[in-house]
This record gives sequence, C-alpha cells and structure tokens, in this order.
Amino acid sequence: MSAKRALWIKDPLAILADRAERGVVVQEGRIVELVPSGRTPVTPDTAAFEASAHVVVPGLINTHHHFFQTLTRAAPAALDRELFPWLQALYPIWAGLTPEALELAASVAMSELLLSGCTTSTDHHYLFPKGLAEAIDIEIAVARRLGLRVVVTRGSMNLSQRDGGLPPDSVVQDEDTILADSQRLIERYHQRGEHAMVQIALAPCSPFSVTTSLMRSTAELAAQQDVRLHTHLAETQDENRYCQEIYGLRPLDYLDDCGWLGRRTWLAHGVHFIADEMARLARAGTAISHCASSNQVLASGGCPVCELERAGVRVGIGVDGSASNDGSNLVQEVRAAFLVQRGRYGVSAVGHCDALRWATQGSAACIGRPELGEIQAGKIADLAFFKLDELRFSGAGDPLAALVLCGAHRADRVMIGGEWVVEQGRISGLDIDDLMRRHGAAARRLQGSAA
Repeated sequence: MSAKRALWIKDPLAILADRAERGVVVQEGRIVELVPSGRTPVTPDTAAFEASAHVVVPGLINTHHHFFQTLTRAAPAALDRELFPWLQALYPIWAGLTPEALELAASVAMSELLLSGCTTSTDHHYLFPKGLAEAIDIEIAVARRLGLRVVVTRGSMNLSQRDGGLPPDSVVQDEDTILADSQRLIERYHQRGEHAMVQIALAPCSPFSVTTSLMRSTAELAAQQDVRLHTHLAETQDENRYCQEIYGLRPLDYLDDCGWLGRRTWLAHGVHFIADEMARLARAGTAISHCASSNQVLASGGCPVCELERAGVRVGIGVDGSASNDGSNLVQEVRAAFLVQRGRYGVSAVGHCDALRWATQGSAACIGRPELGEIQAGKIADLAFFKLDELRFSGAGDPLAALVLCGAHRADRVMIGGEWVVEQGRISGLDIDDLMRRHGAAARRLQGSAA
C-alpha cells in the first residue's frame, strides 16, 4: 500500500513557527517539512490546502477540565460562592448524574473544545454516584466519536462528610473499588507511543476528598503502570488551612509525603505556592495547569505563572470545569490567562506569544507529550486554523496577536493527527442544535432533581 499523499498547508496568513512562512507539509499524521519564505516543498507529490485566510497555530491542549460540569453552568444554587461552599452547593446536584446525562455533558464539552481550536484535552472525572461506574468508558466513547485526542483521568473520592471530608457519602467509592477500576481502565484503554489518541491518568480529587492511603496507593499504581498523576493542589487558602489542621503540613508537603512529587505529576491551579515550593516543584519536574477563569470566578487568587517559570516549572492552560469557568472554550482561556498574568506582572513580562506557548508547549509538558504542542518537522500534525473575518478582528495588524488581543473564540478548521476534524467551523456528523436541545433538557432535569 502506498503512503498517503502529503498535504501542503500553503501560504498561511500567519503561522506560529519559525521559517515556515510558506506553510508546512503534513504526511502520515506528522509534520514532515517547514516551508520557508521564497521556497516550495521538497516533499514530492504534495496536494495543497490554500491557507491564505488562516492563522495557523499548534493545536491547543487543555490540561484540566470536568466535562460533567457543563450540566451545571451558572447554577443558581452555586452563584457567588467560594470553592468550599460552591462544592457543597453542587455535590447534591451532581449526585443525580446518570450515564445518559454524562454522555451529553461530555459531548458538549468536547465539541466546544474542538471548535475553539483544542486538539488534545484532559478530563478529571472524580464523581461516581450509584449507576455511574463506567463514567470513564462513556467519555472515551465520546472522544472517539468526535475525534478528539484525550488524556482521561480516573478521578476518585473516598473521604466523605462522615469521615471529615467535603463530599457527601453518595458520590464516593472505597479504595479497593477505585484501584481495581483504575487498573481495568489502564489495561483496556491506555495507548502508548506518539500517535496515542486515548491515554489514562490517575487523579484522586483533592486533599479534602481522598484519604492518605488512597493517595499513596494511587502513586504506587501509577509508577507500576507508567501512567501520569493529576490532582488539584494549592487552589485556595481554605485548602491550605485544611491541610495544616488535618495533616500538619502545607499542601505541597503533604503531596510529597504521599510520594507524588515527581515528573509524572501535573497539578491543577497552583495558586498559593511560596518561593521555596516553586523551587521544589521545578527540581521534581512537576508541572502546573493554570486555570485563569475558574480562579477568577471563585475568587481563589491568581497562579504565579511568571514566578513558576522563572523557577523552572512548566506551566500549561486548563479551562477547568464548566461550572466554575462556565465555558469550555480554550482559545478564550488563552486570552484570560494573558490578561490575568499581564495585569499581575506588567506589559514587558507577558506577551501574546507567552499565552499561546502556555496552551501548547507548556500544556504538552504537563501531560508528558513532547511530540505535541509545536509546529516543527517530526511533530504530530495537530493544528488549529483561525480566520480573522469577524467584526472583532477588523483593523488588526498582527494576525497572531489578534487571536489573543481581539478575542478569537472559534476555529475555522482543526486537524488532529493529519486528519480534518473541524471544517468550516463544523464538526463532521454532529448536529449541534439537537445536542444542545438534549443537553439542555438533561441539565434542567439534573438541577431540578435536587431542588
């Protein structure tokens, strides 16, 4: 069988790559050539895609999310609350989550991500009420149907209110059940290698919803199976106080005590690290997912991104849950991160290319996928294409800067592994109106069931 014909992404309006003014050549799922100014491809027998109307960037990578939370956007019970009371308001609602509702929630979240230029997404699903034992299987089926590359984390909670934790008894599982299902998911779904479309990571939810025993056992299982670890950490001052009162340790010290501080771990939020802790993170190779919108909505504070990077910590971007961000739009999250960090550190410290780098190279580092996140020969051909034909872009001088400064929100095309997944702003085979109708009805049922 002959190799698939190469595709020249020809003469883009702008491209986030050096010496690729005339575009890139894609073949067999990889970028095989960058075409500099004044040149044509040396790769033989190339078809051409005219990209003169497109700004081309590496596919954006989302490093923290909770797909199920699309069902509780702007939920009245949780408005205007900080993290702990926000969770306490939502747990009774989420306890009613069904397999059918989760399938719709995941479909909405992943579709919104794809349409925003996201090519790889993580998800942190930690909620397992009765009847939802196969939640991760449901999410993987949706990802495969839509064509999104995913790192689905098998989340967990086993420390309920009766044991001094935050979640109610109805949404937690016991440690043996959690570990057995984690093993099952790794064996059934986890793919290895640079072309992997589905990977599994292990993700106890937080210090206030899991036991120390589960944290340690999960780290041991991850090491045995060579998969990554993920959790929330240093998100709020309430978490700091909880860890100090219960464990006598700051959150990072507790994480280290559980055997988590290392290269296979990436952490969501990282708002309240001090200088010494940043240095320890860097030495360990542990990365941080910056969730700017969620941190603002819940008034948790702001991740010290520039200080983390100066210390040597890799930082990525996450949209976080659609009940705290109220959206799953990754290119808008790039803008939010840019604004938050520029406001914190100043004009000279943060530029639009920094924000794009966080959502591409930085995010790829979070999930241990160095073959993603850059437009270079040899990298996987995950690309996002944006047009500047909306009113918001009229008059823009620098096309790449315009994506961030003018607020891009929808990709025209998305390529994953060399295949078109979004074309002309549409996901092939997806009826968005029907999905929204069914998802909206499921959200009303879920929120009404807890009234």
